Amino acid sequence: MAVGAHDLVDYRQALRRHAIATLPQSFEDSFGSARLDLWPALESPLMPQGTKRVCYPGRSERKGGLVKYVSGLRCRECGRDYPVAPEHVCEHCFGPLEVAYDYEAMRAGITREEIERGPRTMWRYASLLPAPEDRVVDLAVGFTPLRLAPRLAAELGLSKLWLKLDGANPTHSFKDRVVSVAAAAARSFGYDVLACASTGNLANAMAAHAAASGMRSVAFIPSDLESGKVAATSIYGGRVVALDGGYDDVNRLCAELSGSKQWAFVNVNVRPYYAEGSKSLAFEVAEQLGWRYPDAVVVPMASGSLFTKMAKGLRELHRVGLVEAEPRTIIHGAQAEGCSPIAAAFLAGFEEVRAVKPNTIAKSLAIGNPADGYYALKEARATGGKIAAVSEASVADGVRLLARTEGVFTETAGGVTIATLEHLVRAGSISPNDETVALITGIGLKTIEAFGDAGPTDSGPPSLDAVERIFEEAPL
Repeated sequence: MAVGAHDLVDYRQALRRHAIATLPQSFEDSFGSARLDLWPALESPLMPQGTKRVCYPGRSERKGGLVKYVSGLRCRECGRDYPVAPEHVCEHCFGPLEVAYDYEAMRAGITREEIERGPRTMWRYASLLPAPEDRVVDLAVGFTPLRLAPRLAAELGLSKLWLKLDGANPTHSFKDRVVSVAAAAARSFGYDVLACASTGNLANAMAAHAAASGMRSVAFIPSDLESGKVAATSIYGGRVVALDGGYDDVNRLCAELSGSKQWAFVNVNVRPYYAEGSKSLAFEVAEQLGWRYPDAVVVPMASGSLFTKMAKGLRELHRVGLVEAEPRTIIHGAQAEGCSPIAAAFLAGFEEVRAVKPNTIAKSLAIGNPADGYYALKEARATGGKIAAVSEASVADGVRLLARTEGVFTETAGGVTIATLEHLVRAGSISPNDETVALITGIGLKTIEAFGDAGPTDSGPPSLDAVERIFEEAPL
């Protein structure tokens, strides 16, 4: 049966609706000639009648070891269940897969005391994460500081503000969390190569975990990445491939490579496990607050995954009985105007996210076609949160504000978070009495280029008279 142009338009919309931002370019290209021959054999209700499909060529048949409370994978759209395997797309509706748990067993078997006896890393929550404990590569990731920020709070007019400082992780960003879980999953599936598409932080974390576990690594990055992030990836001895184009181009290529290479692409074929690592941020915030929830959280947004998993993690704590009260936390999202597809959709009232071409100082957030954007929009609206975009100029201002008031030097993504926090407070979306947590997801040494000439404020010869003149001309 021939497939008409109108059917193909509807089919494209269905694919976007189901968040297939990572389908191979060859699959997308097939629409031009009405060829869907990459996918013979199983009818899907989303496909024009008569078209067929299977999995990617070279799809792995690997099976992983069972994890105590993991029941399998489940499609976020149609709810179809799958076994534990390195898969990320539903064969029935093309929806993204996520890990499914036996929550009743978790409620009966997990206690605060068990967690508190665990290591002071994210792996104290091993029972809440989808990774076989005997495959974990623990670089002491997580349980990062949650510290009060009284000077910044006073400047913004907040009564209580906390900073979750994930720059304290081994490779200095929150990406260590997701890679730690992904690496454990990959090892359980028998992979010996870790790979990723990255805007920098993920490449750092992936290469480090591969080195520590004796795996090989391949990082694909945009060619205009900050030099500090490139150096902090190549130092671990793996392959670093810089490609012309932006992150979305690199990510799409990696999706295609995942069909032909027997590599564990942490944010493609093992993405369901990888994404769950972000929940550990929610677990830690609640435990560090004395097993309770904050009133508000501000989260930087790239793909939108961290935003959705923060919300999921808070809900799970209640569902398994670790926190008695249901979460009432309002989660807010932060983007920079130069790459703000999720914020634009939120402000316009759209259900779908329209892809953009990134042009932002915050390169670690420069994902123009966010895979979890649709779900982030749903989550924000369900919890009463806002998703805001701040000007590019305010990003560096946010970095400087945090440094000046709290002695914390964050990367540009953290500048987006602080600038958005300030915007939300000024707009009344966060009230002065809301106990608020700002996620600071990386350190500023990763993004030195963003601050231009950050050299000395003064200079002169090494003499007492010269120094006295400096401070006479410009007193402290």
